Amino acid sequence: MIEVSIAKRQGDFDLSVAFAGEDGLVTALFGPSGSGKTSVISMVAGLSRPDRGLIRVGERVLFDSSAGIDLAPPQRRIGYVFQEGRLFPHYTVRGNLSYGMTLIPAADRFVRFDEVVEVLGLERLLDRRPARLSGGEKQRVAIGRALLTSPTVLLMDEPLASLDSARKDELLPFIALLPSRFRVPILYVSHAIDEVLRLADRLVLMDQGRSIASGPVEAVMAGPAFSKSSNGRDVVTVLVARVFGHDAEGGVSVLSFAGGQIKVPRLPAPVGRHLRVRIDAGDVILSLERPSGLSVQNVFPGRVLSLRQTGGLVDVGLDVGCALTAQISARAAVDLGLAVGMSLFALVKSAAISRSDIAEHEPGA
Repeated sequence: MIEVSIAKRQGDFDLSVAFAGEDGLVTALFGPSGSGKTSVISMVAGLSRPDRGLIRVGERVLFDSSAGIDLAPPQRRIGYVFQEGRLFPHYTVRGNLSYGMTLIPAADRFVRFDEVVEVLGLERLLDRRPARLSGGEKQRVAIGRALLTSPTVLLMDEPLASLDSARKDELLPFIALLPSRFRVPILYVSHAIDEVLRLADRLVLMDQGRSIASGPVEAVMAGPAFSKSSNGRDVVTVLVARVFGHDAEGGVSVLSFAGGQIKVPRLPAPVGRHLRVRIDAGDVILSLERPSGLSVQNVFPGRVLSLRQTGGLVDVGLDVGCALTAQISARAAVDLGLAVGMSLFALVKSAAISRSDIAEHEPGA
């Protein structure tokens, strides 16, 4: 368990953040550049000092302004992965990995060298030097070195930001394995939605130095704070789903979720695989009657839970067996006569859900 409640003034920038994360789970700090994400994890690592507050990992207090506690970075047992690998160029991969272990007394080590090598797929790279590694390979080694310090928490500061899409896709599955294998809480800094969908269990939404919302990824991304932070452009629903089957001839995969089934473009994922599906509110069409003669594959009966107008747009909260949000014009809301409690149908085109809107995510992994 990690608990962070800190404040710091940096010139004209005021930082005030409070959140908690759990063992074996990934907590993502998400927000635009300049929102204070990296400042937060620098303070957790002890590289920067808060003006006031508390940082606790498990039973260990790393910082407490009221009690005068401020542990030095080596005493905090923090693993830190930067945007670039920052590997020692004169060491082999084996030497870089072993360096992390040598910093920790043998009695305090709980992460094994062989397990890290296996999980991160480093067997063939052990005798290479960093100059002979790809960007993705360097980051895998950097992650392994941080893990081999047997940390109480692993900090990852946009570790995929410097990689192209191919290298990023290569590294994501390795990072996704870490929580379930090592049971170390992870603080993951990102401004990429696809990384959050794939990796995070909990989301801390940051804006202008404040933590404006925190909680499970699905709840935070469906909430008003997420929409407000993007000026209403990113009103979304995140469905928790599982692969039910595939229709090769129709070119779609069928996913089951709390509201029934939804068809999406054909996926390579096997039956039974857990997924998250991001649906933009602007891609949800509303109808007062069940439509016929349309190409839309997904039609969900539901009722209106809430109406929230922002400018010329209305966010319509729906219950279709689970929460779903539609965003329509204010004129359309008037024409439909929308009111809380009324029944209607929500339509979602399969083609509106792209592959980048779907991420594998095992619950609690």
